[in-house]
Amino acid sequence: MDVPETSPVKLRPEIVALPAYRQGKAVEGGFKLSANENPFPPLPGVLKAAQDASEVLHRYPNGHAPELSARLAERFGVSSEQVIIGAGSVSLLAQLVIAAAGVGDEVVYSWRSFEAYPLLPVMSGATSVKVPNRADHGHDLPAMAKAITERTRLVIVCTPNNPTSTIVTNREFAEFMAQVPRDLLVILDEAYAEFVTDPDAVSGIPLLSRYPNLVVLRTFSKAYGLAGLRIGYGIGPVPVIDAARSASIPLAVTHQAQRAAMASLDQEAELLERVAHIAKLRTTIWNGLLAQGWTVPEPQGNFVWLSTGENTDAAATILLSHGIMARPFSPEGIRISIGESESVDKLLASTQEIVDLLSNQPDAQPIL
Repeated sequence: MDVPETSPVKLRPEIVALPAYRQGKAVEGGFKLSANENPFPPLPGVLKAAQDASEVLHRYPNGHAPELSARLAERFGVSSEQVIIGAGSVSLLAQLVIAAAGVGDEVVYSWRSFEAYPLLPVMSGATSVKVPNRADHGHDLPAMAKAITERTRLVIVCTPNNPTSTIVTNREFAEFMAQVPRDLLVILDEAYAEFVTDPDAVSGIPLLSRYPNLVVLRTFSKAYGLAGLRIGYGIGPVPVIDAARSASIPLAVTHQAQRAAMASLDQEAELLERVAHIAKLRTTIWNGLLAQGWTVPEPQGNFVWLSTGENTDAAATILLSHGIMARPFSPEGIRISIGESESVDKLLASTQEIVDLLSNQPDAQPIL
């Protein structure tokens, strides 16, 4: 049976025109460094907690995850009403966009940033306002502040920024917030917060009492290694969190995800050891790239960014030939996740080959 090229029913053209979210792929016999996943398995006791929760699969979960909310509230010194649990932090971001921005409204964010950002305003009927990154691949917060208009309902700040791994500093964020209207919602997307080692990097949760229009998003997918269970959380002012709850898909956070997240919170020492290991590998890779001649922003997520420009597809092919599956964003650059220790030598060998090959092509565009 032939599949029709057009839908037999009326659909929103702006949704039909959206590109599908591209998931990072694995490579047989190689290293999957395309999805910013944690190379370690779940923390001790987490698998058992998830397995025990499977005994009640015939029952719906409590969608508000009250026990986990209470644990996080105690951890961060906020009330449980300020905490919202969702099926990943991107799910929570979608709820916040729906709650704040509708037809005729605008959502401001830096670009390039997380590739899901352009999808979310379209779904709510709002319009994206993309503000180009600085030359060093960080957020241009002064330009983002200038992009705010009377139609702006929400601003997204991603730190560390995915995919460039750059951070927003405390000073930059304070100066930015001083220019933002107090009735404009600001989302600080901190999916990679646990990997940050720069003491000047902003951390949103301690700032919640200062900014009544701020919501901070975090996830258990990255540092905690629960990507397959889809669970994240947000913290912010109660009226905003309540509105986000109203925009949620009911019962989306499973028993297993809630129990695994709570078990993960009990393993702080092991978490810090893993994060330190990944940060050490990150530094090794970064220094290796600098030695090869790359200009690479200092990475603060569990990934590095290569500005390969028009040579992005060719560079990705070379990486793949070495068994390295990275995430190309042509024609801008390539994001490479920090993976297993065994991947480091292969990765640096492949990036050196990219330098050697493209620098010897007389008509090649510079990549360094």
